[in-house]
Amino acid sequence: MAIVKMAMPTPDAGVCTNQDGEARSVIRSLHVIAGSLHGSSMIFAKRQATSLRYADVAVHQFFLRSRTSPVCVVQEFFRLRREIRDFKPEIIHAQYGTVTGLLSGLATTRPLVVTFRGSDLNPIATVGRFRSVLGRFFSQLAALRASQIICVTSALKDRLWWRRDRVTVLWGGIDMALFCPRPQREARAQLGWPVSEKVVLFNAGRSPEIKRLDIAQAAIEEANRLGCAVRLEVLNGSTDPSEIPLYLNAADCLLITSDSEGSPYIVKEALSCELPIVSVDVGDVAETLAGVSPSRIVPREVRALGSTLVGILSQRCRSNGRAAMQEFSEAKTSEKIRSIYERVLSSDRATKRRGLDAFGEKPEPGQACGRRRLPTGEGKRAHT
Repeated sequence: MAIVKMAMPTPDAGVCTNQDGEARSVIRSLHVIAGSLHGSSMIFAKRQATSLRYADVAVHQFFLRSRTSPVCVVQEFFRLRREIRDFKPEIIHAQYGTVTGLLSGLATTRPLVVTFRGSDLNPIATVGRFRSVLGRFFSQLAALRASQIICVTSALKDRLWWRRDRVTVLWGGIDMALFCPRPQREARAQLGWPVSEKVVLFNAGRSPEIKRLDIAQAAIEEANRLGCAVRLEVLNGSTDPSEIPLYLNAADCLLITSDSEGSPYIVKEALSCELPIVSVDVGDVAETLAGVSPSRIVPREVRALGSTLVGILSQRCRSNGRAAMQEFSEAKTSEKIRSIYERVLSSDRATKRRGLDAFGEKPEPGQACGRRRLPTGEGKRAHT
């Protein structure tokens, strides 16, 4: 089981100039991501790492191959430590809570940023009570260790037991060039869909139980019963991420029926493609859809969902959602993340000037600042 690293088109180390011509240093950040380099899993985290080059951040990605096997987790812990020694990042950025966040915090005393995305703090019934509780407990421990925290919604911030003063609520950035409107007729021709067919898109991903595919299917049946001939197109996680904009432009509506969400990217991507949305009130979807038309938030009831779909589909028009997404472009989000990194590094430098270690304690005589104090007899450990 080898470490997977992705070579990023990052700026050279040293000093760069931003878009305003101001000089600033390149920040080295190691992103820790659950999963693998390939496939659609955690695609939003991979895209964020790529987009940070525009903010003069040099990013390496480290992919955790397992979060459930104790043996594999221990192996990954030592591999992560070696990667930190090799890359020498100024900041570690865990792109999820649970094991990912906790392992990142334990592997180093360097400044840690943790992004919480939803199911790492929200209860998830489908994974088993013990695993869900343990994962959320690990997330809370990771938050305790974090120098700064990013939550994709304010509701997730409220779930933290501590460190709320270190939280920035920040949506993930959207690649506005990739997710952009195009003629529906062209998109359907590429997919082989009939031009006149009414199609509702549903993103089940790898978790159809959490996304409530059963409710979506029942809502489509209700819409058909009401006399609106409509087909449900289900994305099951196997679709190439680069083809998602094609589906968003070809469909007539996006349907969201999830039991639990953080800040679903598919909603923002759909809005960027001006696709109307019908959704239950979950995560930050209601906030995201504020002022967007045509789109609706409805109760998690089959009849309400079915009738609302009929109303939206009868209009056969696109939404004004793209205008609402301009503030959340990748470029703007990357600059906001860089500002968080700068805040962390400034605080870290101030802490070292005061002679405190990474845990806010005075080091013992002869102990380098930033090293964790070890019990007598265990020796000293290098700052990694």
